[in-house]
Amino acid sequence: MRFLEDLNSRQREAVTATEGRVRVIAGAGTGKTKALTYRYAYLVNVLGIDPANILCLTFTNKAAAEMRSRIALMVHSGDYNDFVCTLHGFCVKFLRKEIYRLGFPKSFTILDEEDAKALAKECMDELGIKRTEKTVKKFLDGIAAEKALNGYIEGYMLPGNVITDAMRRTGNLACFVSRQLKGWALDFDDLMNFTLFILDRFPDAREYWQEQLNYIMVDEAQDCNTDDWNLIEKLGAKHRNIFVVGDPDQCIYEWRGAKPARFVQFASDKDIVLDENYRSTPKILDIANCVIANNKNRIPKDLFTRRAEGRAVIHFHGKTEKEETDWIVSQIRLLLDGGASPQDIAILYRSSWQSRALEQALLSEQLAYVIWGGIRFFERKEIKDTIAYLRLLANPDDDLSFLRIINMPSRKLGRAFLDRLRDLAAAEGASLFRTLEKHAPELGKPSAEAFVQLITEGRERVGQVTVSDLMNQMLEASGLKRVIREDQDEDRLENLDELLRSVRFYEQAHAEEEPTLTDWLQDIALYTNADYRKETRVIKLMTIHQAKGLEFPYVFITGLSEGTFPNMRTIREYKKNGEEEERRLMYVAITRAEKALFLTESEGYNVATKMSKYPSRFLAEIKKNMVVVEGTIPEELWRGTRNLVHVLDEENFVPEVLGAAVAARTGADGFAGDRAEYNSPFQVGQTVSHAIFGIGTILSASSDFSTFQVRFSDGATRHLRASFLSLPDMPE
Repeated sequence: MRFLEDLNSRQREAVTATEGRVRVIAGAGTGKTKALTYRYAYLVNVLGIDPANILCLTFTNKAAAEMRSRIALMVHSGDYNDFVCTLHGFCVKFLRKEIYRLGFPKSFTILDEEDAKALAKECMDELGIKRTEKTVKKFLDGIAAEKALNGYIEGYMLPGNVITDAMRRTGNLACFVSRQLKGWALDFDDLMNFTLFILDRFPDAREYWQEQLNYIMVDEAQDCNTDDWNLIEKLGAKHRNIFVVGDPDQCIYEWRGAKPARFVQFASDKDIVLDENYRSTPKILDIANCVIANNKNRIPKDLFTRRAEGRAVIHFHGKTEKEETDWIVSQIRLLLDGGASPQDIAILYRSSWQSRALEQALLSEQLAYVIWGGIRFFERKEIKDTIAYLRLLANPDDDLSFLRIINMPSRKLGRAFLDRLRDLAAAEGASLFRTLEKHAPELGKPSAEAFVQLITEGRERVGQVTVSDLMNQMLEASGLKRVIREDQDEDRLENLDELLRSVRFYEQAHAEEEPTLTDWLQDIALYTNADYRKETRVIKLMTIHQAKGLEFPYVFITGLSEGTFPNMRTIREYKKNGEEEERRLMYVAITRAEKALFLTESEGYNVATKMSKYPSRFLAEIKKNMVVVEGTIPEELWRGTRNLVHVLDEENFVPEVLGAAVAARTGADGFAGDRAEYNSPFQVGQTVSHAIFGIGTILSASSDFSTFQVRFSDGATRHLRASFLSLPDMPE
């Protein structure tokens, strides 16, 4: 057992604790993957367990592949098998043997995400569901919710069940499942649901698999959802040799169904805590321990390390967002000049819209970067669509922009219409818009005439209003913002808000030059044309969710403003559970750093809260002697943080009173601009009146309370601007 000498005492204890229900609480960077792979090798090499009787479950294919490659180096050739896999991977292997019991062939098809979307679109067309009213994603979410009730297998998918035309026309699930059955296809939810169904309903299958799997090991168990836990418990019920490894402090997927409480409440025979960190310096770990200690739903532990003290953690406070991003760039320059490599540096943020200012700062300094696992800000669809509208206003001969937006939002101008338009344009030697402008009446498409009018009116406003006002008007008049609002895609709406904010900043920065639309478009092209995709030695920008499982020598955590991080929507929706998940996200971000950690925030306007910025509560939770603060933070900002925390944590949180509440509590401190942010006479649930549609009830409001979704007495719902609504007792 000489190979065990590579382990510390806690890791050895975990590896050799082979019998019974064992829970390992493995902090960030404590070598949990090493413990798992060594335990597998111990079972095979020392105890002589047949690999066919060991199930080792992970959450991602990448993690499973890494686990298999490590195990292969430690056991004899062939002494590991396909049971080192993901949870869904195991379900596939299970169903290939057992699905015949439900009348499905062994060669059933598995629907990937794009396949599922294609089926959803077919169903929505058949059911007459407009995709602007209910997005494909929301449709699939509804299917998943119905399947979670678990009655659909008996109702629709067993041999002898018949889905009639009437059932298919009146039910989303029946329509979707009927299409699945044509190809003997299962989606990802079905894989788990069918596996649990067979284990519950067929005792001989359950007994076979329980007997077969002598040892079960589960990685990242804090991220298991209810079905995952049910599967693990069913499979391990006979031998009771269940080994779960996880860290509730790193559970950041509760919004996706993870149940960290199940890990915390796991009935174990033995608990082992891995708390020696091999990744970070003591100063970084002190910050992580200090922040996460404020959570209640956890298993207490404090990470420690034997590494040298390392560099001080720096908290930078900027007077403006530009000052914040400029400081980050200057620190990166110092790191690179000191011998660091670009790929050693990661910039982390809570939400994808926050990348915009960072990207522009890096591009201005010609520092190569990549958006890790995401899309660059100026390459996001809603951003490119908006810019295309403005480009067409500036240059009506821009055919590329014309083709991008002619059906965005949908105007039902199909391929035949566009082909005819192209032929006319080629014959006359004119651009597509000029041709449409000339021939719209004879082409017989009212929506095409409306598009010409939209662009013509927009062109008339060029030079008469600011670029930001023009953009805002086009977003509303075109219907582009309405479609995103109806889709309830908050991330895309936040991206549009950030784009508008960046234009206003541009206008302020170039006020003396009175920038034109053409000026802005030319400058923005420097960012939209930048392409570093082929670079490998680059700085990495990513959301904290995408940083999970990664580590970097140098980490910047940016945008640490209350309401942005922690995220206001998460706390509003999930209250204290949401706050704890946000704090776990901060803990994950901190523990990605190996050598140096930089925490940054700035004053100014907060896109998330629609008011002034205040430092994050997570910064307030760090003891003062643990960080070096650069920049002067006025005490009134910390007071604003405390007041905003109080408001956000109120049980009956309502966003329309947020600005007024904080301003009132903060006092005369120079932030009077906050007080009018939510000065709206309307609230969700209120009865309102419209001059045409009559009396209705407000169902929801846009983030800035400028638009409301109202259901009227005829049952129809409409999204209406506030200026077109009144209270019933007010004069029309």
